Amino acid sequence: MSKVFDYPEFDKDGIKILTRTEGEYSDMLMDITVYQMKKGQNMSFKYENQEMALLLIKGSVKYSWEGNTVSAVRDDFINGGATCLHVCKGVSVEIAADDESEILLQCTENDKIFKSVLYTPENICEETFGQGEFEGKAQRTVRTFFDYSTAPYSNMVMGEIITPQGGWSSYPPHHHPQPEVYYYRFEKSQGFGTCFIGDDAFKIKDGSFCAIPGGKTHPQVTAPGYPMYYVWMIRHFDGNPWKDRIFDPDHEWLVKGN
Repeated sequence: MSKVFDYPEFDKDGIKILTRTEGEYSDMLMDITVYQMKKGQNMSFKYENQEMALLLIKGSVKYSWEGNTVSAVRDDFINGGATCLHVCKGVSVEIAADDESEILLQCTENDKIFKSVLYTPENICEETFGQGEFEGKAQRTVRTFFDYSTAPYSNMVMGEIITPQGGWSSYPPHHHPQPEVYYYRFEKSQGFGTCFIGDDAFKIKDGSFCAIPGGKTHPQVTAPGYPMYYVWMIRHFDGNPWKDRIFDPDHEWLVKGN
């Protein structure tokens, strides 16, 4: 059985591997990698059998694909607007770093051909969850770049969650059959929180990630003084895409009000 929480480091080339479809974390069914790019560095990505989503977590880059070139700047992943490019298999993407930058790449197999989409604050769905509930302790910002409702041709879901200091997210506790991965960042590297997967608890640190097996509840909490950012990524099952959350029966009263 794969681990469900890990604290990987960047290697000498600035590469941090989170999950692979072969080997450890293969049950996540996704290849997820984080890249630290130096100013002036260029990287190229193309996969013959996988769709991919390239998210700027922090920095300044130029995306180039299919004759398009777009600049993206993000100085602050807590408050700064997101940019994410989603392309199908066989599409070549180049990233040029205009400053030190961090890029997250999510991939999975997909035979479908679809039109590339660049997600920016203008076309990203941003919602506030938990408003007016639990004395505000579970209010958080959820940005969904694409999911089954907006991109049924994709085998993936990607978004971001911003949890205010001392707050909870992925709450009330819920689960779903499909696997999910969270990648965490804090503006202050000493920031911390706790991730609960089923009955187990893990310390969240800057740059850590969790690999949530299907069927496990996964609420999160962050310490006072440390707003928490994380990327959330889900792999649909063939014929059973992720569409909704299934609340833990023990805590379902929190949403039903009795």
